[in-house]
Amino acid sequence: MEVFGGTYGIIMTILIGLVVGIIAKFLKPGKDPGGFIVTTLIGIAGSFLATFVGKSMGWYQPGQTAGFIGSVVGAIVLLILWGLLTRKR
Repeated sequence: MEVFGGTYGIIMTILIGLVVGIIAKFLKPGKDPGGFIVTTLIGIAGSFLATFVGKSMGWYQPGQTAGFIGSVVGAIVLLILWGLLTRKR
């Protein structure tokens, strides 16, 4: 039986994404978009971004994912990019 797969893995991914998104919003100064769902999606996407960059740079081996701090950094980067793209002119 796989412990982190299936429904449990999906639920944990969503919960960790929510926590990462909330922390990233608190750490990044300024106003950020979205509510609960956007915060969760930014956290999950930040984790994927950090994992992708880490593997590309050789920091992570195949099968490894970004840690909690890397995920928060990835989410902050996404918040900054989102702010630049949606900035009023």
